[in-house]
Amino acid sequence: MPHGHRTHEVFNQAPPRAGIDEFTSNIPLVDAVTRYDADWAIPHLTEVGTLVGTAEFQHAADLANTELPRLRTHDRYGNRIDEVDYHPAYHRVIAAAVEHGAHTAAWAQPRAGANVARAATFMLFAQIEAGHACPISMTHSAVPSLMLAPDLAARWLPRVYSRGYSGDLAAPADKPGVLFGMAMTEKQGGSDVRANTTVARPLADGTYALTGHKWFCSAPMSDAFLVLANCSDGLSCFLVPRVLEDGTRNVFRIQRLKDKLGNKSNASSEIELDGTLGHLVGEAGRGVRTIIEMVARTRLDCVYGSAAGMRQSVAEALWHVRHRSAFGATLIDQPAMTAVVADLALESEAATATALRLARAHDDDASDTEKALRRLATAVSKYWICKRGPHHAYEALECLGGNGYTEDFPLARRYREQPVMAVWEGSGNVIALDVLRAMTREPESVAAFDAELSLARGASALFDAHHDRMRSLLGELAGLDAAAAQSRARRVAAAMALALQGSLLLRTAPTPVAEAFLAARLGPDRDLEYGSLPAGTDLAAILKRH
Repeated sequence: MPHGHRTHEVFNQAPPRAGIDEFTSNIPLVDAVTRYDADWAIPHLTEVGTLVGTAEFQHAADLANTELPRLRTHDRYGNRIDEVDYHPAYHRVIAAAVEHGAHTAAWAQPRAGANVARAATFMLFAQIEAGHACPISMTHSAVPSLMLAPDLAARWLPRVYSRGYSGDLAAPADKPGVLFGMAMTEKQGGSDVRANTTVARPLADGTYALTGHKWFCSAPMSDAFLVLANCSDGLSCFLVPRVLEDGTRNVFRIQRLKDKLGNKSNASSEIELDGTLGHLVGEAGRGVRTIIEMVARTRLDCVYGSAAGMRQSVAEALWHVRHRSAFGATLIDQPAMTAVVADLALESEAATATALRLARAHDDDASDTEKALRRLATAVSKYWICKRGPHHAYEALECLGGNGYTEDFPLARRYREQPVMAVWEGSGNVIALDVLRAMTREPESVAAFDAELSLARGASALFDAHHDRMRSLLGELAGLDAAAAQSRARRVAAAMALALQGSLLLRTAPTPVAEAFLAARLGPDRDLEYGSLPAGTDLAAILKRH
């Protein structure tokens, strides 16, 4: 009698990591939510954490990234339609994020800790599926720009605040809710948006006709976009609906979808505008000023996204090493591996602590000092945390060995996802120069930043010495010309970021966590690779929080 496939049995493999509450199992996130006045959201976050931890949600994330978006420029009869088809799994993921307020809950229901709760919600969804987070983030970030146009805000904000979602193209008023995208950059300009050549011609009814090409338009199936174009007064910001109020389609020609390294579930595109209807947002000729808060908010979401990716990396690596044995012992109990995963956990905890501290500074009750702090600290954190993401993902991937390098496990995808957070809304040099710009134009932000760091003075000699060095660096900048200052921008941003993370961990994390982080990042024996922790580090205390 045949016995089927009985030549071997599968053993010494980790079981599927599913059925886990991704919120309550992330103790640094729970602690930060409570610390920053969002404990009222714990039941909601537990619901989200349970949802994203299910096997069904994880499978939907996998499908959204393997059954990729497809562009259909024409229908079967030759009519131009410019539609992107997504797998239904993508719609399930993004609909769940909208339903739970990952997009605009902090705007729709402001209160102390509202941005903290929204950040945690966003991070839980982005931990499992990163691509959908792009339109979720842009919708959140578009709100302050829309508020500069009261008539548009009255019509569009209720739609943006809605918890309903439909992926169909339809008149905005006929949809259960809307999402926003953006189209700022052009092929000749990139981050230099003032080099834009798209033009906006005024029409008799007060609207504008936009004509031009956009090199990056994210989420082209969004319901509206913020677009930069030149009118007679200079570079201005416009709201461009995908479908007009009467149900007719605006001219919005999708030329192609970008073939990206990662972020595959999210369609990014090149578009042509040709007499496309747009509504002026803010003052004519003040386009950059109009979108500047949107840019700041999306940069903050990049920090959230990188921190979410670090959490996924740590969770997956720890799951593997706690279930896998080699050379007579479980991997987690082998000193070399214990040091690596503990170091990865330190990086994740520092990123989470920073992200949630910044979230609290963005709440409606923020003082002038908090607003000054967030201006500088957001840029500093975006520079550092987003740059730390790719190598962190790689090291976590390596913990899984060959399994980590396959697409059957999520860390290969995460490794490709992490760089987009460093590139999106300003790559490293752009952000480092923005740090210099903030310090020069808004000196109160430097004072607020230093005051935040000073709250930890006296708790660690390593921290105090680094803080002093950072102060010296800032003092030296004042005497440099512009070129010399720019050449030091990255060094300054990195020093400030490590100082902020060290200060936060000293004040909020258990002593073994803070001491290990400072020794590994600032100590005399610090190393460039993860896993080189000082002798005597309390690895168990670090890992029990993850």
